[in-house]
Amino acid sequence: MKTKILTIGFTRKSAEDFFERLRRARRDGLRKLVDVRLNNTSQLSGFAKRDDLRYFARKICNIDYTHLPGELAPTQEIFDAYKKKKIDWAAYEKKFLKLMAQREIEKIDRAELDGACLLCSEHEPHHCHRRLVAEYLRDKWGGVDIVHL
Repeated sequence: MKTKILTIGFTRKSAEDFFERLRRARRDGLRKLVDVRLNNTSQLSGFAKRDDLRYFARKICNIDYTHLPGELAPTQEIFDAYKKKKIDWAAYEKKFLKLMAQREIEKIDRAELDGACLLCSEHEPHHCHRRLVAEYLRDKWGGVDIVHL
């Protein structure tokens, strides 16, 4: 079974750029936006606050929106340690990979994430947990194409 998982970050993007990327991806099979942030209602989120994002995703892109922090977000402890520079990216990655293994996220219904776009705030996927989630699932499931928007 082939699965496609997309990822996107909203920082350093205008609302127009962000939603146009999603609209273009819709033509290639994007079905839903899966928010993997711990906090999706902060002032820093701008157009990407939970309720606004749910509305915009549906009205502009005709896709669903869901928030899965308990399954696909780091713990507050891991997140804070990295953001406050108590640990570097390598340590963060190791802790988050261990957390995903403990949570057994590979048991999530694969069909639920096929055509899903993992959303986080980071502009690029290189140092973002959304990339780690997608790669972890690819390694566990096999047959996963990852597309970073």
